[in-house]
Amino acid sequence: MLMIILVRHGLTEWNRVERFRGRAEIPLNKIGLEQARKTSRLVKGKWKPTAIYSSPLSRAMQTAQRIAKGNRLLVQPLDGLIDIDYGKWQGLSAEEVRKDWPEMISNWYEHPEIVQIPGGETLAQVRHRAVTTLNELCRLHFNEEIVLISHTVVNRLILLDILGLGNNRFWDIEQEPCAINVIEKRNEKYILHSVNNTFHL
Repeated sequence: MLMIILVRHGLTEWNRVERFRGRAEIPLNKIGLEQARKTSRLVKGKWKPTAIYSSPLSRAMQTAQRIAKGNRLLVQPLDGLIDIDYGKWQGLSAEEVRKDWPEMISNWYEHPEIVQIPGGETLAQVRHRAVTTLNELCRLHFNEEIVLISHTVVNRLILLDILGLGNNRFWDIEQEPCAINVIEKRNEKYILHSVNNTFHL
């Protein structure tokens, strides 16, 4: 048996004003730092993780480092957990994207599974690398508890895969800043215990 504590990073200014973040290096804001501290406290009190893995982007690493410090562990960055590449949309608001790609941004919110972001990734590409990374970690950490810190897109796609749902259901799963999802791997099967828990905040 393996327990996976899947966490979204804390709040940034681009989360607050709703800009496409992707690979941009945006630090946690004051609220995000406090969310990370509270998440660390919960993880320390509820689980005994043996490893902490994070997207290498700073907002995820800042969140992970606070959790790691509280649990006396080192953060191991993993490219497989990095946020979606938003290509030419990175740094833009939805309204700004609509000026140049009106049909594409409409599809993003209505049919995200068919969208190829200009210069960026598809959901299918992100899902493949994220789930491959998850499966590799499961082979490394049999009968342990591990923490993964990533992004809303990555987390949603991992959860969709566990539930056997298609990428067309992408918007049907919420991931708030510093939300916690608990997943168990038992006998080659994933069991979802909880999704988008923010009670600790």
